[in-house]
Amino acid sequence: MRSADLLTQAKSSYAVGARRLGRALTAVGVLGETPPSRDHRLKHWAFSLTRVHDSLAMAELDVPWWTYRAIDITEAWLSARRSPVRVFEYGSGASTLWLSRRADEVFTVEHHRGFAEGMRTAFDARGNSAMQIVEPITSDVVVTPSAKEGHGGLDFTAYVRSIENVPGEFDLIVIDGRAREACLTIALERLAPDGLIVFDNSRRARYRRAIRAAQVQERRLPGLTPTLPYPDQTSLIVR
Repeated sequence: MRSADLLTQAKSSYAVGARRLGRALTAVGVLGETPPSRDHRLKHWAFSLTRVHDSLAMAELDVPWWTYRAIDITEAWLSARRSPVRVFEYGSGASTLWLSRRADEVFTVEHHRGFAEGMRTAFDARGNSAMQIVEPITSDVVVTPSAKEGHGGLDFTAYVRSIENVPGEFDLIVIDGRAREACLTIALERLAPDGLIVFDNSRRARYRRAIRAAQVQERRLPGLTPTLPYPDQTSLIVR
């Protein structure tokens, strides 16, 4: 079995186990039926573990899939921003719904058609979010690759450049999808002068290299992340 298949199997097994544990803890009264306030960080995190790999369930927790510290700081930043606040997001999901409650316009792009179609009804219900589905193409000469395992031979150029389909500058750009190194380069061209970039999973070596090469100001925010059983890191980037 390939390592990519083993990873997928491990993630699936973890998700099933976490949800079963959550149902059991709810049945005996350890966890409540409704999520605790995010102010109660550990309780909220523990509750979130039972919603792993379920974006619609995560949306009920009203959190994106970033570290809690990044969530808190970005929420405060958005609330202080003068309206209208425009957001572009690479990588759709619970974060899209969270952002749509805190910004005036949210434009999101997703590479996985099946996942996107499963989320479309929830996105459309918000009324202020628009989604593009831009799948990678198979190519012998890949211009914009993704280093994620299992994505060899796939070109994400159209996905990365999908931001060009939406005119104007963006107050906030979220990079949490595929080909993030290339997304960062083009995002900086479309970011408002005093705008903010949220770059998730920024601890990974290839992302560290891309952020250093961009010569930007970065604030690293490691710590707990909703639904993840281990610490991670989200970075906030400005010019």
